[in-house]
Amino acid sequence: MNSDPWLEPLLPLVLERVDSGPVLELGCGSGLDTSVLAMAGCHVIGIDLSAKAIIEAKARVLSCELHCQDLRAAFPSTAAGVGVVLASLSLHYFNWNETLALARRIHETLSPGGVLLCRLNSTNDQYYGACGHPKIDANYYLVNGEPKRFFSKAAVVELFSPGWRMLHIEEKLIHRYDHPKSVWEAFLERAA
Repeated sequence: MNSDPWLEPLLPLVLERVDSGPVLELGCGSGLDTSVLAMAGCHVIGIDLSAKAIIEAKARVLSCELHCQDLRAAFPSTAAGVGVVLASLSLHYFNWNETLALARRIHETLSPGGVLLCRLNSTNDQYYGACGHPKIDANYYLVNGEPKRFFSKAAVVELFSPGWRMLHIEEKLIHRYDHPKSVWEAFLERAA
């Protein structure tokens, strides 16, 4: 049983926009969402920085294309013009300028009308680092040795203002981990 079934209700949108091409998953981790997409018939191109996570994802979903790399590196050429990009809790490790640049690259990678389905750490995420850690910058902290960004609704809107059409934005509590985690779910369409 998937303890965080956030993606299942979005599968009709994914299948509508994928147009028989692959889904680009940024920060695929051990392949939980990759598996959901593959079971729905999608080919997934997954990227993650952790070699261990890539091995786990490959064991979970044999048919996917996986790349062990930093998200700031060029995306695989096989991802050019995809109809769907998935980024669940993976866009929060970077300073603001790098985060803006990453949003622009995602936009450029999507075909017109393509969608980005993402979840971002909320500034209300008290259990997982939004307070009590050394501050690097506004809403950006050093959490257990790693930089982590937390987003307000205004920051989400700012991140995706140029060239995007917001389809949905909502702050939610998810139960993927030991404690409830506060996240923003944002579903966006690349404007033509």
